[in-house]
Amino acid sequence: MLTIGIDIGGTKIAGAVVASDGRIVEERRRATPADDVDAVLDAIAGVIEELAATHPARAVGVAAAGFLDAQRSRIVQAPNLAWRNEPLRERLEQRVSLPIVLENDANAAGWAEYRFGAGRDVAHMTMLTIGTGIGGAIVIDGKLFRGGFGGGAEPGHTLFQPGGLPCGCGAVGCFEQYGSGSALLRMADEAADAAGPGSALASARGSEPVLPASALIRLLEDRDPSALAVLERLGENIGRGCASLGAVLDPERFVIGGGVSVAGELLLEPIRRAYFAAAPAAEWRPRPDFRVAQFANDAGVIGAAELARAEAPPS
Repeated sequence: MLTIGIDIGGTKIAGAVVASDGRIVEERRRATPADDVDAVLDAIAGVIEELAATHPARAVGVAAAGFLDAQRSRIVQAPNLAWRNEPLRERLEQRVSLPIVLENDANAAGWAEYRFGAGRDVAHMTMLTIGTGIGGAIVIDGKLFRGGFGGGAEPGHTLFQPGGLPCGCGAVGCFEQYGSGSALLRMADEAADAAGPGSALASARGSEPVLPASALIRLLEDRDPSALAVLERLGENIGRGCASLGAVLDPERFVIGGGVSVAGELLLEPIRRAYFAAAPAAEWRPRPDFRVAQFANDAGVIGAAELARAEAPPS
């Protein structure tokens, strides 16, 4: 049985027809229209109609960034589209003749990994998506955890450093200020300042006000010691943040996704080391393992389609 998955990004809308084994059959992409809700909805509907025209799909799953209501019918707040209290499910169902299942994008990505990817052989999984911030998905006993109001599974906004750096959410000291891709670039800039003008990091920054991500990636690819030291610090921060999550959730596996995860073992090794140093009663508690996510940019559409398959009403 085929379903369609849609992933609404700030710059693009990705859509795919997905088989019951998680395989992508066909996909489409469109630019996300700027600042116009109706234009975005029309673009999403257009992608759905194109895919459904050649593949008889039973339902559509839609993954969107931001906070959803408990019924998963409305986007309460979406940072990349400036949506507020938008009844997305209802408005899409008015445009297409298929049932819509709405989900947070990080939850959808985590569900793809749990069903078909790096978490497929465990019942308890915690996924962190390391990007500009830190997204997350929590699977407990084979079920996605969303919380009582639909806004759970936000590990990036757990407290990491009391009185620490301000966060865009309005709090201070949030985990994502210390364990995200943005944090990696900030720490690289700080290291460049500390090392001085002749250092590899400062030279890579050149005349730019901040070190470009592309320059840091090149240094990491070249195994520059100063860049690797910054990545190690990031991994240690992620490991300590995971230790706090592990004390509450006790997952069998942590899955690390997002752009930074391409570093593989260079990132996972300091994560593991810091986790087991910080985890309570680590000497006798069973140890979770840590793996890199499998699906990269396809996780959102695969997970959304699989949730639609499981949750859409029978046709």
